[in-house]
Amino acid sequence: MNFSEYQEKARATAKYPVIGHGVIYPTLGLANEAGEVAGKIKKIFRDKDGVIGSAEKDALKAELGDVLWYISQVASELELSLNEIAEANVAKLLDRQARGKIQGDGDNR
Repeated sequence: MNFSEYQEKARATAKYPVIGHGVIYPTLGLANEAGEVAGKIKKIFRDKDGVIGSAEKDALKAELGDVLWYISQVASELELSLNEIAEANVAKLLDRQARGKIQGDGDNR
C-alpha cells in the first residue's frame, strides 16, 4: 500500500465531530496517540529494562498506526496529500544533510 491508497482508505473511516474547524479534532487525536506511543516506550524502559520484544513491537505498531491515521486526517482536512508531505520532508532533510545542518535545532536551519 502507498500513501495515496492509505489516505483514501483511512479517510473513508473518518467519523468525528467538527469542532470549529475540521482540523481541530484530528490534531488533538494525533497529540493523544503520540503520547500513547511515548507512554509505551517509557513503560518498556521502566518495566522491561528497555527490551522491546515481539509483544511490545505489536503494541507499538498498533499505536503508530493510530498516529498515522490521525496524521492522514489532519492532512486531509488541510487538503494535503501524504505523498506531498513525505516528499517535502525528505527534500528538506536531504537539503539539511547536504549543507551539514542535519543536527541542531530550528525549523530553518
